[in-house]
Amino acid sequence: MKFHLATAPGLNLFSGYGDGYVAVNGVRHESSLVVLPERIVDPWDAPTFDALASAHFEFLATLGVQVVLLGTGARLRFPPVSLQRIVLQTGTGLETMDAMAACRTYNILATEGRKVAAAILLR
Repeated sequence: MKFHLATAPGLNLFSGYGDGYVAVNGVRHESSLVVLPERIVDPWDAPTFDALASAHFEFLATLGVQVVLLGTGARLRFPPVSLQRIVLQTGTGLETMDAMAACRTYNILATEGRKVAAAILLR
């Protein structure tokens, strides 16, 4: 699926999504990644939802954003509260949703100028 984007020169925005991939600025990514308006962490070393560990959330807590959108793949799954707490205790918001919803929400927040990160798990 392609996203219809407002133009936002200089920002990383999701431009597509499909089974096992996302596209950012027209470039296809097939592994977990973290997208911020000004940079992309690809690959993110969290290969699957089941592999999520405290180190992954500790990394997310260091990004210096207002909110982290955690996209959990094709379906919504919530990580344990103990992992969520790692990000939340820094004063950073953490929203969990399926990957497609996280991509769409990220695009909206990024184009509004918000300090946002999308941590996308594809498997």
